[in-house]
Amino acid sequence: MNLKNKINKRLENMSVVDFKLTQWASILLGLIVAKLFPRILSINIWWFIIICVLCFIKPIYSFYLKKNK
Repeated sequence: MNLKNKINKRLENMSVVDFKLTQWASILLGLIVAKLFPRILSINIWWFIIICVLCFIKPIYSFYLKKNK
């Protein structure tokens, strides 16, 4: 069994609540990092927007445009 199949088996066991809890944990981790390194918050807001859009490209492509195998 290859790595992709193992990961898919593990993901099948997770519910929407698990994914949302993971999302909140990531957000809170980002806030902790921002609190520990306040100079991060002095970065221009446009850099955060650009990085956010770049991070959204792949999931949006996979969800809306990619055909099922």
